[in-house]
Amino acid sequence: MTFLELNLNTPLLNALNDLGFENPTPIQEKVYPAVMSGRDAVGIAQTGTGKTFAYLLPILRQLKYSDQKHARILIVVPTRELVLQVVGEITKLTKYMTVRVVGVYGGTNINTQRQVVYNGMDIVVATPGRLVDLVMTGVLRLKSIQKLVIDEVDEMLNLGFRPQLMSFMDSLPIKRQNLMFSATLTEDVATMIDSYFYEPETIEIQTQGTPLEQISQYYYVAPNFFTKVNLLENLLSDSEVFQRVLIFVASKQFADRVFELLDPIYPDQIGVLHSNKSQNYRINALERFRSGTNRMLIATDVASRGLDIADISHVINFDTPENPEDYIHRTGRTGRADKTGIAITFVNDVETKYLAEIEKFMKRTLEEKPLPAGLKISNVYTDEEKPVLFDKDYLGKAGIGDSQGAFHEKKEKNRKVNLGGPGERKPRKVKPVNRGVLKKRAAKNK
Repeated sequence: MTFLELNLNTPLLNALNDLGFENPTPIQEKVYPAVMSGRDAVGIAQTGTGKTFAYLLPILRQLKYSDQKHARILIVVPTRELVLQVVGEITKLTKYMTVRVVGVYGGTNINTQRQVVYNGMDIVVATPGRLVDLVMTGVLRLKSIQKLVIDEVDEMLNLGFRPQLMSFMDSLPIKRQNLMFSATLTEDVATMIDSYFYEPETIEIQTQGTPLEQISQYYYVAPNFFTKVNLLENLLSDSEVFQRVLIFVASKQFADRVFELLDPIYPDQIGVLHSNKSQNYRINALERFRSGTNRMLIATDVASRGLDIADISHVINFDTPENPEDYIHRTGRTGRADKTGIAITFVNDVETKYLAEIEKFMKRTLEEKPLPAGLKISNVYTDEEKPVLFDKDYLGKAGIGDSQGAFHEKKEKNRKVNLGGPGERKPRKVKPVNRGVLKKRAAKNK
């Protein structure tokens, strides 16, 4: 099928032609008629399959020109980076249309965003927190919303946005079209669908947990943090193979630590992306990576959802994710748009159980690669890796008989036994009278 067969209008077809797109992906092909019908829909497809265009194309096809002040389309996404990306995609698709779109997110001046919203718009793309802030100020009114799109809702719930989601959804008009798109469908997401959607049509392209077939996946066993750093340095030294590499780490602290160790070796080639960085820093880091100015980007899972960066040759999981679904999202940053990709995971002893869960989830066994010859194996462990000696069950559950602690036998004088029953009265103790008192009593009686 081609986009011509989807009954798109000329402005959208011209924009797609400028972008070089001719054929819709399976999720775009199946979602388009469902959204055009006006009924609620839930799209489940692996990351990298074109979910953003799947909902944007039918929405823009139905959006008529209007100069009304309040927004008609509301799109909610979990991160600032996704707000900017979706706004960018809308801008590309509306090149030959008159559509007002605004992106609102935290970390920037709310007064500037309030003014833009107040000036009037057709589409609002927002993170949950900033959306609620603007609604509470009264500048953003939801009474005119005709279509609601929630993208990556499971990630929003994982990030703790449930109260914000409940807050603004209760404020929306009852008569609206609800659209939800995600790579996974969790129990919490299913509960939200049951609560707010009306007989939605579910479009699922592939079974959850199935990896994209064009991505080669394997792992290395590395005992600790510094060995992983040595392994990463070894792999990245081959710039012809590792052309554009996205490196995922478990925490913001690890991201900064890995950067500090590798930046002197690869100066001006590495960027960092996590939530503690300022918005301008994050935007610049993504842009430098997209443009190829930086060959590597170290990121937390803030970059694992929805971000579309072309031609990522490798995804490296410096830390094995605990959640198998996070692995799927990370891996999906490469091998996009029918291109091939490679995903590499570093695994230590603690993380072997996470790897087993990932393989079970995907129903696929990953290949283990031997460590490169001559790689330095560090015997230094970080504070996070050192075992806590008295952690729960670390030494097993000891019985009383095994204890050599403060237990000791009572002294003889403390071994008193109460032989009386509960109702038995104890004899009253008589206080002894001294001799001086007795003499006074005797003299008085004479």
